[in-house]
Amino acid sequence: MKNTDMKKFTVINDNERLTTNFGVPIGRNNESLHAGPRGPTLLEDFIFREKITHFDHERIPERIVHARGSGAYGYFEAYKSMAEYTSASFLQKAGKRTPVFVRFSTVAGSRGSADTVRDLRGFAVKFYTDEGNYDIVGNNVPVFFIQDAVNFPDLVHSFKPEPDSEMPQAATAHDTFWDFVASAPESLHTVIWAMSDRAIPRSFRMMEGFGVNTFRFVNAKGKARFVKFHWKPVLGIHSLSWDEAQKIAGKDADFHRRDLWESIENGNYPEYELGVQMLEEKDEFQFDFDILDPTKIWPEEQVPVMIIGRLVLNKNPDNFFAETEQAAFCPGNIVPGIDFSNDPLLQGRLFSYIDTQLIRLGGPNFHEIPVNRPVVPIHNNQRDGHMRQEINAGKVSYTPNGLGHGFPEEWGKAGFTSYAEKMDGRKMRERSKSFQEYHSQAALFWNSMSEAEQDHIVRAFRFELGKVGNVEVRKKVVEAFAAVNKQLGARIAQGLGLPAPKVGQKKQLGIKKSPALSQANTRMDSIKSRKVAILACSGVDSTALAAVRSALSSEGASSEIVSTDLGTIKGSDGKAVKVDKSFLITASVMYDAAYIPGGIKSVELLKTNGDAIHFVSEAFKHCKPIAASGEGIGLLTTARIKDVSFAAEGQKSGVVSDKGVVTVRKASEMNKFTRQFVEAIAKHRFWVREKNDQTPA
Repeated sequence: MKNTDMKKFTVINDNERLTTNFGVPIGRNNESLHAGPRGPTLLEDFIFREKITHFDHERIPERIVHARGSGAYGYFEAYKSMAEYTSASFLQKAGKRTPVFVRFSTVAGSRGSADTVRDLRGFAVKFYTDEGNYDIVGNNVPVFFIQDAVNFPDLVHSFKPEPDSEMPQAATAHDTFWDFVASAPESLHTVIWAMSDRAIPRSFRMMEGFGVNTFRFVNAKGKARFVKFHWKPVLGIHSLSWDEAQKIAGKDADFHRRDLWESIENGNYPEYELGVQMLEEKDEFQFDFDILDPTKIWPEEQVPVMIIGRLVLNKNPDNFFAETEQAAFCPGNIVPGIDFSNDPLLQGRLFSYIDTQLIRLGGPNFHEIPVNRPVVPIHNNQRDGHMRQEINAGKVSYTPNGLGHGFPEEWGKAGFTSYAEKMDGRKMRERSKSFQEYHSQAALFWNSMSEAEQDHIVRAFRFELGKVGNVEVRKKVVEAFAAVNKQLGARIAQGLGLPAPKVGQKKQLGIKKSPALSQANTRMDSIKSRKVAILACSGVDSTALAAVRSALSSEGASSEIVSTDLGTIKGSDGKAVKVDKSFLITASVMYDAAYIPGGIKSVELLKTNGDAIHFVSEAFKHCKPIAASGEGIGLLTTARIKDVSFAAEGQKSGVVSDKGVVTVRKASEMNKFTRQFVEAIAKHRFWVREKNDQTPA
């Protein structure tokens, strides 16, 4: 057949109607078949199963989503007994430790994409409990784009590279994604999270994790409570700037992966605390949102988070493919004491994940891969299948049986028992009316952001939509977010050269602000594992250099000497100082802060080096803490850093309170200087610079 003849098979007909792959007309495509509008998804839904099965098998061998990931082993330690709420054995006793494997990942990109793209991040934890494996398969934001899993293939098709050009990779800044957003208002809440700094974390060690879906805790008496899971990093929640994230992608595509690996190797073990939000079943309907809606959070001000344990990652994998790549996570892997809710996204995930692992890992025996094996013995009558490793002796592979003396036996009441939830509803393709409010929580997130965070969200929208070619799609998205917040819509429109939208702002239900949502309120009292660049050449002030390096080390941070060439430089005391990186092979975006020690000869060389000037200017542009002592202040002046005018000769040394530039001229004030520098690094960024103090970089 000629290529031109193929056209008649691909022409879009305005009269086309949806059908299954076998031609059955589809009456409703956006809702799964439920037992009542808020009931569970029914397995008999052949339309959903065909759609999700086809999607699950579209790409091999890498994961369809979350393809690029990094993993580590560690342990979970319970802080207290949770027996009142759940019979899960790993939560019964304070101090009990359970081995874990954790995988972090981006969502949209392929295995070869960069780490620092704007994207949600996967946060999946496999507990090897003494009752079998339990997986919390979540993300670094608490909500998702869609309410019903039947739309998952559509969502992913929209943000993957466009099928005609296979571009762009690992990015949502293109027409099809934003066309989906404009057509699916349920996505607005998650989209505004994705446009925030949450989508460009500083590291996996500094981002939150969430179970996203609503589950149940069930205690030994059979009493159930709804529950949501939170992972809170002990280092606080910190992010990159967007310009910085893009540059890192070019400098080191493995930035997050390398950070995780090196942190563990250096003994700076990533640590998170596990928190749970719990609701009594009687309180299920007390809110102005549906607690089963995966596009909604339970605001922490309304449902407090109870901290119940900690997660520590202390061992890197021995083989990336055998462990990290072959790790299989399934939200359906639960243990006694934990059960599902009727969250329609979760209900679909229970089918989709196991189906995906079957095709990705080659068959039904992926549970025998070492990283996926439970720590408890396995006894059942499953046999054979592709890549079977266990050799089962005997002729009995069925139950009930007499030849095998009835083994393996059932556990009876001691085994897993599903929560006896009462079901009462007609089979229907219909979304619960309680799911049909889309704007309030997106507005809640916007209202809860600091001024700097709001600025970043606006710029993210302008960047993404600026790359959308279809003007009508741009307009629809602007109108959608004007309904969330009129000012937000107008600011996005201005950056796109569009008129301010006339769409009215929707009334916001529920609480108006939630301080827990803003990173401005995160922990800022530690510099543990932070990396500081020290710019120096021969002639550097050895005393100042030693004082700062000692102060940083004592607080758990690391420092690297960055110079014009590798090898060694000589300090003012004549001793050799090892150079860790040259300007050629590193950049300011690879560090959390920068320091320029004095020493006339050293600083004069730096002031004539364009790379050194750019290094400092770029660090300032990205709002990072910067310190300089003695003659080192001269490099800041050369780089046109404005905040150092106060530190001119004869004036006091110190830190500009809101700008994060620390300087000192007198050796007698070094102790105060180093303390102020440490405090500045702990604050992470000084976003106020973005207002008026930009430097060319």
